Amino acid sequence: MKVAILSGSVYGSAEEVARHAANILRGAGHEVWHNPRVSLAELQAYAPEVFLVVTSTTGLGELPDNLLPLYSQIRDILPIAWRGLPGGVIALGDASYGDTFCGGGEQVRELFGELGIREIQPMLRLDASETVNPEADAEPWLATFIDQLGA
Repeated sequence: MKVAILSGSVYGSAEEVARHAANILRGAGHEVWHNPRVSLAELQAYAPEVFLVVTSTTGLGELPDNLLPLYSQIRDILPIAWRGLPGGVIALGDASYGDTFCGGGEQVRELFGELGIREIQPMLRLDASETVNPEADAEPWLATFIDQLGA
């Protein structure tokens, strides 16, 4: 399947998780496209069959600056071609921020709902105060995600 990985990162951790996820998905036989600075036109031209979003959270539960323009464009247009496609979200955050923990991921989940993208498993929340290696911590979730794609 053609998997588009979208990533939003402030300090690079979400970017590393996205790259690691791309390698795992490729290893499972999927065609993967990941570009942290993708435009909506490029994304539509790729014609993804699956979406995976890996994002950190910044400010008061907001998306990182590199993902915000794409998120806004998608929200303005709501491409109908993506309705019914499978997707998943890996969110990075710090639980010490309370209510805004993984807020960027929650925004993506809301957008998935507006787009009609089916979350094929619950969002993975990676807590920066508890994880030393978020790439490795994402692996069990990614294995299940890949299994769900084959189901």
